[in-house]
Amino acid sequence: MKGSHQHHGPRGMRGLGPHWADASEERGDRSMGRRGGFGPGAHDGPDPGAHGPGGGRHGGHGRGRGRHGGRPRGDVRAAILLLLAEQPRHGYDLIRAIEERSGGAWVPSPGSIYPTLQALEDEGLVAIDVVEGRKTAALTEAGAAWTEDNAAQLDALFEVDDRERRDIALRREMGALRDAAIHVSRQADEATGDRAVEILAAARRDLYRLLADDAG
Repeated sequence: MKGSHQHHGPRGMRGLGPHWADASEERGDRSMGRRGGFGPGAHDGPDPGAHGPGGGRHGGHGRGRGRHGGRPRGDVRAAILLLLAEQPRHGYDLIRAIEERSGGAWVPSPGSIYPTLQALEDEGLVAIDVVEGRKTAALTEAGAAWTEDNAAQLDALFEVDDRERRDIALRREMGALRDAAIHVSRQADEATGDRAVEILAAARRDLYRLLADDAG
């Protein structure tokens, strides 16, 4: 693989610093940013978890808590390197692959993926080339060596436990319920709309009863 920055070495990559993005953030391709690399780094700023816990600029082994079901937050940098070890990928492909591998528990935003790709290129771990009109990232020799040295840590990035599976299912049903309610509000007559309100209110009461039963 080619990499014009291999002399920099894998600085800042000693550990798996945390970053979990909210799954509600916008997904999709964005414009490309500075120096021929990935955008929108010039606008979104660096990934706050890219350099370790607390947004520091040195690597670390922090594993904080994310928003979704208390899942330990993974490292977007490590995930990118793991996926690029399989094949070159563009930014949106990385987002989709992370979501798929984690079963929907982890959906990084473009605002974390693209600046991190730029940082990895600056560090000599990733090389960026235009492939079929897309700016595509591939591991350099230094990046490939890093993934080999850290394979044990990388293997755990996409693990999903039973609680996470339940939380994913709950969020999926919440979204489906919201979509159904919006559809009814736009299409239904007055009587059907009133009935929909009753159904939603009853569902809310049932959920609170579940909490009361657990507390009892």
